[in-house]
Amino acid sequence: MDTTQLLKGVLDVAVLAVVAQEDGYGYDVVRRLRTAGLEGVGDASVYGTLRRLYAGGSLTSYVVPSDEGPHRKYYGITPRGREELGAQRQTWAGFADTMTALLAEPGSSSGKTVPLAGRRWANASEGN
Repeated sequence: MDTTQLLKGVLDVAVLAVVAQEDGYGYDVVRRLRTAGLEGVGDASVYGTLRRLYAGGSLTSYVVPSDEGPHRKYYGITPRGREELGAQRQTWAGFADTMTALLAEPGSSSGKTVPLAGRRWANASEGN
């Protein structure tokens, strides 16, 4: 399965989750995402996401001088970003449960334990 489109859909929340753990500069965020298992994430995609989340008020930034090279722009999560991350965690949990149930082999225990009836996950466009 080509995960490119999946990655595009979750990059904002993945970046928020990484920065919520610890502030980081651009390439540090890329490295941490790749270490976490998102090996296919592109540098430019992450840098664009950082800029967009910063412009939207979900991240803050500050510059840290470096003796070994150019200064680094670090990003930290704002209270608004934490709220957004919390909402996205809930959305993801519901969506993941639904997909797990849909993809379960017929007769498997995972297919029986997650009821689909009445389950609804929020589409990202609904709140906009």
